[in-house]
Amino acid sequence: MADAAAGDSWSVKLSGVPETLLWNLYMRAAEARRPRPVLDDPKAVELVDRIDYPFEQTFGPPAPLLAQGQALRVRTFDGAVRAFLEEHPEGTVVTLAEGLETQYWRVDNGRARWLCVELPETAEVRRALLPDEDRRRTLARSALDLSWRDEVDPSRGVLITAQGLLMYLRPGEVRDLIAGCAERFRGGTLVFDAVPRWFSARTLPGGMRTPQGYRTPPMPWGMDAGELPKVRTAHPAVTEVRELPPPRGRGLYHGAVAPLIRRLPAVRNLRPTMTVLTRFS
Repeated sequence: MADAAAGDSWSVKLSGVPETLLWNLYMRAAEARRPRPVLDDPKAVELVDRIDYPFEQTFGPPAPLLAQGQALRVRTFDGAVRAFLEEHPEGTVVTLAEGLETQYWRVDNGRARWLCVELPETAEVRRALLPDEDRRRTLARSALDLSWRDEVDPSRGVLITAQGLLMYLRPGEVRDLIAGCAERFRGGTLVFDAVPRWFSARTLPGGMRTPQGYRTPPMPWGMDAGELPKVRTAHPAVTEVRELPPPRGRGLYHGAVAPLIRRLPAVRNLRPTMTVLTRFS
C-alpha cells in the first residue's frame, strides 16, 4: 500500500457495487482530460493512470456525453460542499461510500474535517491510493452501520454526502439511513442523488450492460422528481428537501435540453439522476 501512495501502479480488483467506483472515476477523468472540461479534476486523471485495471475493456471508450453528465453531477455536489464550508469553515464533511471520489482535492478549505465511510474492500483501495491525512480519514464500515455517527463531532456543523449510494440500497434501508442522519445531526445537511423509478426498474433484471459485457448492478431504490416531499416523512427533523440543479454544460444536450427537461413536469422524471439537498432541524 505504501508503494501505491508513492505513485507506483496499483492493481484493483472489485466486483458488484464496489466496482462502480471505477466507472465513476473513469468518467470524471475522461472529462477532465478534455481541453476545456466542465470539471477540473487532475487527481482523477492521476488515479486512472496509476491504477492497473482494464478500464476501456470493461466499460468501453468513454462517451463524451455521459462523461460530461457525470462531471456535472459531481460539480453539483462540489457546490453544496463549498457552500457548507463557507458557512462552517471548521465543520465536518462525512462522505458515505464515495469510493475514489477526489472531492477533497477540489474543494477543501484547509480547515475542515473529512470522514469517508467505506465498505472494508473499498476502504482498503482508498487508503492505498489516497492515504489518510491529519484532517481526512477513511473508516472501514458500512454506511448502514450507523455506529459511524459516533466518529463525528457535530459541534461545528456537519454535511453528509451520499453520492452514487442510495440507489443501490433497498427502500427501507434508504429511509433508515436518512432517519439516522436526521436523528443524530440536528442542524446538519444531507446531500444525495437518486435515479428515477423507470431507471431503477430497468436495472433490476440485469438488462443494462456495456457492449464489452459489464453489467450495471441492480438499483433497488428509485425516486421520481415529483416524489421529493416524501423524503420529509423519513423523520420529523427533516425540515427542507429540494433539488439542486446541475450547472449548464456545453453542447446542445447539457447546455439546453437537460435544463429544459428539469423544468417541464411532463418529462422531468425522464432524466437519469437528480441531486437532493435535505436539511435537519
